[in-house]
This record gives sequence, C-alpha cells and structure tokens, in this order.
Amino acid sequence: MKRTNYVNNKQLFLVMQQYHQQVLLSKQQGTTKPKIPDYVGRCLLLISTRLASKASFAGYTYKDDMISDGIQNCIEYIDNFDPTKSNNPFAYFTQIIKFAFIRRIDREKKQQYIKIKNLESYTLNNEVSAVEMRQLENNDANDLFVKTFENKLTVKKKPAKSSNTITEFFV
Repeated sequence: MKRTNYVNNKQLFLVMQQYHQQVLLSKQQGTTKPKIPDYVGRCLLLISTRLASKASFAGYTYKDDMISDGIQNCIEYIDNFDPTKSNNPFAYFTQIIKFAFIRRIDREKKQQYIKIKNLESYTLNNEVSAVEMRQLENNDANDLFVKTFENKLTVKKKPAKSSNTITEFFV
C-alpha cells in the first residue's frame, strides 16, 4: 500500500521555483516583492502542525506559539531557499520550523526559571503563609528544574580552550 504524504514535495518545489523567479524579477525591476503563494502557506501550516505533534514536541502547553514561530521564521527566510541548490523545500522548511520550536522551548524554560526564582525571592523577602511555604519547600520538581537550568547555563558559559597560547607563538 502506497503511503501518501501530507505535503507534496514535488508540487511545493515547483511552486517555490516559480516564486523564486518572481522574487528575482521583482528585484531586477525594483518592484515590490510578490506575495507568497497560498499553496506554500498551507504547506508551512501543515509542516509546522505535524512537526508539533511529534513526540519530541508534543507535551508542551505553548504548542500554538511554537507553530506560529515556525511559520513566521519560514516566511522570514523563504527567499533564502534557492531551487538551483536544492530540490527539497520540505526539508528546508522543516529544519527552520524545528529550530524555531527549540528556540521557543528555550525561551519558555527561561521564563519558567525566572518565575520560580522570583517566587523564591518573594518568599524570602516577605511574610508567607504556612501553606505557601510548604508548597515551596515540597516542590522537588521546581528544584530539579532550577538545578538543570542553572547547570545548562554554566556549561554554555565555559570558554573554549585554545590549543595555542600567545606565548607559544613568540617562543
């Protein structure tokens, strides 16, 4: 049984070829950039929605924001797709969407970290009821989240070791 794809890559490539030619022509003539074809827009929505349902992105509550970011980034970089270099716009757009999803997840995690730290700071500086204090003390998930987030920050901030030092060049 032949499996049908939700986006026809060959059709998308043909439409992108035509669009790319129109963009080049508009640049040469100094006219406004042409409108992105509706077919491409529908494909971007399908790709983004389907990718958001994959296991690695499925559990997030801000899935709609991820999808919107993916589509926005595709529109932002649509002119960078060159049909003379690649005949796979599906893969091109999927990669853009994937990295947009990852950036959104990182931003949301940073916001969650800030929220937890602000709550901790608030409880230290203000009188808090016994119930609120117990909730903060017993929340192992928040502690684990904060520790992993801070560890990730320290790993990113370590400078790369240089194989050569300045003194080696002058000796």
